[in-house]
Amino acid sequence: MGAKEDEGRHGKGLSIGHDAYEEMAAAFRAREQQLLNGMFFYMEQMKEKFGKLLLGEDMSGGGTGVSSALALSNAITNLAASVFGEQSRLEPMSPERKARWRKEMNWLLSVTDHIVELVPSHQKNKDGSDMEIMVTKQRKDLLMNIPALRTLDRMLIVRTKDIDFTQHVVLFHLGFRWSDEKVDIGEQDCLDAFKDQNEFYYLSKDAPDSERKRKDDKWWLPTVKVPPDGLSEAARRNLQVQKECVTQVLKAAMAINAQLLSEMDIPESYIESLPKNGRASLGDSIYRSITDEFFDPDQFLASMDLSSDHKILDLKNRVEASIVIWKRKMHQKDTKSWGSAVSIEKRELFEERVEIILHLIKHRFPGLPQSSLDISKIEYNKDVGQAVLESYSRILESLAHTVLSRIEDVYQADFLTQSQPESSNAKDERHLASLMDDSEFTNGMTLSDLLTWSSDQNESEEQLDAAAAAGEASRENDPRCWKNRLMQNKILTMSGN
Repeated sequence: MGAKEDEGRHGKGLSIGHDAYEEMAAAFRAREQQLLNGMFFYMEQMKEKFGKLLLGEDMSGGGTGVSSALALSNAITNLAASVFGEQSRLEPMSPERKARWRKEMNWLLSVTDHIVELVPSHQKNKDGSDMEIMVTKQRKDLLMNIPALRTLDRMLIVRTKDIDFTQHVVLFHLGFRWSDEKVDIGEQDCLDAFKDQNEFYYLSKDAPDSERKRKDDKWWLPTVKVPPDGLSEAARRNLQVQKECVTQVLKAAMAINAQLLSEMDIPESYIESLPKNGRASLGDSIYRSITDEFFDPDQFLASMDLSSDHKILDLKNRVEASIVIWKRKMHQKDTKSWGSAVSIEKRELFEERVEIILHLIKHRFPGLPQSSLDISKIEYNKDVGQAVLESYSRILESLAHTVLSRIEDVYQADFLTQSQPESSNAKDERHLASLMDDSEFTNGMTLSDLLTWSSDQNESEEQLDAAAAAGEASRENDPRCWKNRLMQNKILTMSGN
């Protein structure tokens, strides 16, 4: 009987184990199928993306598509527009958007791994002799700038706490130099730093129009709100840290982008559209200001109408066109077309002045749309590597400027909250609190000091009584009387002790 019971229990155990095994196998097969489906979808996405790039965005296949460089530049720009959008709130990106951005940017940047150049190297033969050979290596500008842009990307979008990035990159413009040093950006997480903040919030679309209406021209953006007393000091410090981080990302991205655009050739179509001289491009008024003997670039910009992006961009287009015209004439040394009244030395001076103006415009108004010259260079550029670097740096510059604008929105809301006029009750409470703070002053005084101070104050009180025409009511409301009574009460208390 006991043997049969043991056999039954043993068989039951085997049955339970078999069921568990079947459940595990079914779960494994389901997971495997899920991964296969995800991989299939992943491959289909990749084929579609690169198919459009190979066709040059011409889905008809007729060979009328754009160049590979422009197609890749447009693909990166369109990806950023669909992932980032307006970035209307100061908040982290969703995990889905981050994953899509990482995945598709890796696809597009993988093209640069195959843009190489031949460099000399040494190879040791079996007999011990050295032989100089040529090997392939990623092109120098890509090798230096792709890691830099990836680092700026991580600093701007994701939390990078406790991670050190060691990059070997060179930022050519504005004096930036990155070298083989550890760049600790553990506390410089920009968007993800606002994940758990509860100091400010954004009004929903259901809020009343009187509350949602912004006091600037960006009416489509949500209105930010802060507590009635404003932000806390800790929140202000954190906001300042993130602002400095975003500012550094913006400067670095602008530096790379400006350098790349300056290296691109100016298309002939743009040159053919230019006027004959710089004066015609700038206009008589601007030309006279620039060619004046006493020239101040800050004063010049202050005198210009820069009230809208359209007017700023128009001035930038005029300045860039005049620079191209004057540089071409100086390089060609066509002295006959300059006229006898103006020397080449003066033209060089004028060209330096307009370059200063252009530099100031770019750094005072970083969120401007692209100028006519920049658009023309990007459209006719044939270098795929330059196209990738330019578009990647441009979208990081744009995103950094947007995040910086959202930080400024919070600062503005905090400033408006603090600058609101205080109510009469709040003023009275603050005044009474300041009077009670006199205890810190009296705690360090002796009884004789207090008596002397009180007698002096009594003399001033008698003068006040003689001059009071409104009677006892005015004396009751006078703050000096309140302070005297407070001090007299303290004297009596100390005397009783």
